[in-house]
Amino acid sequence: MNAVSQAFAVVAAAIHLVVWPLESFLYGHPRVRRLLTGSTADAPEVRLWRVNVGFYNLFLALGLVAALVLLHSGHSGSGRAIMRYIAAFMLAGGITLFLSAPRLWRGALGQAVPAAVILLAEAL
Repeated sequence: MNAVSQAFAVVAAAIHLVVWPLESFLYGHPRVRRLLTGSTADAPEVRLWRVNVGFYNLFLALGLVAALVLLHSGHSGSGRAIMRYIAAFMLAGGITLFLSAPRLWRGALGQAVPAAVILLAEAL
């Protein structure tokens, strides 16, 4: 894997690690809700969903970290496969977020762009 894809894997992992506690634990704060949704309105009935989505972000980030560890420990084929799969998953998630809620375009870009760079860097 080239340096660009690895650097953007670190960026994508960092974004997902930051979003994890925001969605899972800190969503009750109006500032966090504004950051994630553009609104301070709360929807307590979706708490379980938010926690679940937050943990998806954690597991995606940890998957990228595991891919990087594999790449640098002599298991480049496995590391590349995992990184490409997770990047494709993140890209699809960002596209889905944008298509389902265009007003959340910033979050969609944050999720999709680093993943797209990983995939493009690997394709070139």
